[in-house]
Amino acid sequence: MRDTRDSSHSLTVEPGESGRLDRFVSERLELSRTRVQALLQEGRITLDGRPARKSDAVAAGMRVEVVVPPPAVVDIPAEDIPLDIVFEDEHLLVVNKSAGVVVHPAPGHRTGTLVNALLWHIRDLSGVGGRLRPGIVHRLDRDTSGLLVVAKTDAAHHALADDLKKRRVRRLYLAAAWGHLDESPLTIEAPIARDRRDRKRMAVAAEGRVALTRVRVRERWQRAELLDVALKTGRTHQIRVHLAHVGHPVVADPIYGPGWERGMGGPGRLWALELARRTPRLFLHACELAFDHHASGERLRFRAELPPDLAAVAAWARAGNPA
Repeated sequence: MRDTRDSSHSLTVEPGESGRLDRFVSERLELSRTRVQALLQEGRITLDGRPARKSDAVAAGMRVEVVVPPPAVVDIPAEDIPLDIVFEDEHLLVVNKSAGVVVHPAPGHRTGTLVNALLWHIRDLSGVGGRLRPGIVHRLDRDTSGLLVVAKTDAAHHALADDLKKRRVRRLYLAAAWGHLDESPLTIEAPIARDRRDRKRMAVAAEGRVALTRVRVRERWQRAELLDVALKTGRTHQIRVHLAHVGHPVVADPIYGPGWERGMGGPGRLWALELARRTPRLFLHACELAFDHHASGERLRFRAELPPDLAAVAAWARAGNPA
């Protein structure tokens, strides 16, 4: 049953989160900037105990209180789109998302999304994510495949969101990255923010939010590597930005590493060009997901092997580089 009461959120501004109040609340609670500004106008946000204003900025240590009313009834059309459901009970489900599927409706993608499919399958989802993102606790990029947990109830949604914030959810990815890391395992800790020159991109920036990624080489190929990548935080495009930042962008990444293989020289250049040609999309797959079930307390673990398109690429790369 969907909760029809207001939900209250008490937030502490962490180091690296200074800046506009509406942006801070939007990113922390995964609400649209428009919705946050409406909450400000309605007097539902306070800053250090006083009513917040649209022009306010936040700094480390400040306390922000947000009262979010129940979301409007979801009016997204339910669509009969096949779902690969790995697990389901009355509280939540885990889906193995296909590449090319957008997670939730957005400008240019009002239909054909994972949310449209979920509404057909479930009929009633957690409303915490708002009108356009019901049930969505975390996201995967359109061209990233793999495991995603979806909340059916508001209680499950709040519990999962809290566990994500406190880094209790294990999220492991498989990524192919160009070149060879100098060390493995490798911890990448670099703050991430919107790129000031292109708002559709993310970038490592001093004013960004704390971001932590751990990387380990699983297979060494001729001019690339297959990596195990563990997310400790969940910033937009985090893996792609961090790997590009250390000079090893994800293979076939059209935003952070386009044409990377064309800059390679030496005897492995033709191999790199062929790998790029064979890779049909971003080589990034959410292969493992583990979290505590909020109702039973049981630790749930799920694994999804590489889908056929990426498995074929890995097989080719592996065959050309015998151990």
